[in-house]
Amino acid sequence: MSQPKLELAHTLISEEEALRLLEGHRISLGNRTMDPKAQVVGEFVKSIRVPGVYPPLPELRQQLRTMVALMDEPAPALARAEDIRIPGPAGEIPARVYAASVGETLPAVVFFHGGGWVQGDLETHHGLCARLALHGDALVVAIDYRLAPEHKFPAGVEDAFAAYRWLRAHGRELGADTTRVAVAGDSAGGNLSAVVSQLAASAGLPVPTCQVLIYPALDASLDTESHRELADAHVIPRERIVWYMAQYLGADADTVDPRVSPLRAKRLAGQPPTMIVTAGFDPLRDEGHAYAEALRRAGVDVVYREFPGQIHAFVSLTKAIPQGLTCTLEVAEYLRKRLSA
Repeated sequence: MSQPKLELAHTLISEEEALRLLEGHRISLGNRTMDPKAQVVGEFVKSIRVPGVYPPLPELRQQLRTMVALMDEPAPALARAEDIRIPGPAGEIPARVYAASVGETLPAVVFFHGGGWVQGDLETHHGLCARLALHGDALVVAIDYRLAPEHKFPAGVEDAFAAYRWLRAHGRELGADTTRVAVAGDSAGGNLSAVVSQLAASAGLPVPTCQVLIYPALDASLDTESHRELADAHVIPRERIVWYMAQYLGADADTVDPRVSPLRAKRLAGQPPTMIVTAGFDPLRDEGHAYAEALRRAGVDVVYREFPGQIHAFVSLTKAIPQGLTCTLEVAEYLRKRLSA
């Protein structure tokens, strides 16, 4: 095992050990104190990065796979975990279908992974999607949309919307109840989920039955209090967010385009019931809260859930950060109830 993998394993300590390690060095912000397990993970991530330096894309993408493989609980065994391909605007889109049973028609969740539109794939979110299928009593379809910088905006949006439309039209072929289809995603995937819901409404198509946005990126202006006070944040400091945006967007991209910044949409009435999850020590926190408030003002039913001591990506690191599993189970229960209504 390489040295980075050995060091990653050191983050898998008990909460008591983490508290002893951090004695006198706990991080607080206002009335929030960082979860000790999250702080250990976050400080490890900081320790292996050089600000402004990014490895070649294959290595960068492998880093996320390695971190999740070591820090996330193993995926539960399911009756079904099947790779498929969905027709897309630039060729077939790889996807993976998860279900806890076979031969039963289930409501569907179209899941878009995070990773700054640059990283992430079916493997990095395998455990999360399997847990949502098991505990949410749903057929989860994870979408491996095209990544930047090879495929800049709006390629990812086009793939995400095409996948949603295909599931609505052809989901019965997979065992999905096409009258009950949710969208969900984390970070960049939360952005794509919100964008898909808005595009469906503007195109006069059925909007998702509900949507779950997990620490979503919703406003490319990066002009919120959480962005300012957490410029040196764990996992996604400001310089990294700016870099991700530069990879994703072309030089002439309009950052107030709702397909980039769904918080900037002028009309939100008719959006689906929504659950938004944020983390207290995440620069994206305030835009998630702002979107929850904007949806409420538009008459949308919203569940807003902040984990005040958490950092970005904690839902994908459940072995190292147990609150990630707590959050996953809450999300699964929300989906289960909304999709069974």
